Amino acid sequence: MIITDLLEILKYVLPALIVFLTAYFLLTRYMQKDATSKMIEIKMRRDKEIITLRLQAYERLALFLERIGPASVIARVRTPDMIATELQYAMVKNIREEYEHNLSQQVYISSNAWNLIVASKDEIIKTINMIGQQVPPDSSSGQLIATLFNGITKANAPLPTEHALEYLKAECRELF
Repeated sequence: MIITDLLEILKYVLPALIVFLTAYFLLTRYMQKDATSKMIEIKMRRDKEIITLRLQAYERLALFLERIGPASVIARVRTPDMIATELQYAMVKNIREEYEHNLSQQVYISSNAWNLIVASKDEIIKTINMIGQQVPPDSSSGQLIATLFNGITKANAPLPTEHALEYLKAECRELF
């Protein structure tokens, strides 16, 4: 009689247990798959935002390199009544301000690219100051400009900003 009762109970419990275990495994699998797909979606969204920020940083730093070129700086800071020392000071000050404005962008690019940008900035300032010492302090800003462009032409080498810009472009292309 006990065996019969036990078999009778098993007849109802065993199918219910099989249904429960099947439902449990299916739901667990579904939940894991759903969680995985949500994590992938979040990661893709985050990566898209990071790529956007990195591209903006590359754009800003490319613009920075263009803006610290001697011709560009002169066009922005020169006034007709300036003397050579005033122009030299204004150029160096402007380059440093541009640099400080873009300091935060270094977190989005490689250390090599950032070091190259800093070296370019330093080299441009060094060149301006070296050539500024060759011109009498009270001479016209036009004389400083002529001496500066003469020195750059005689060097017969690309500006440091050009090398940094090419490196920056190459690094940016690696994103795609």
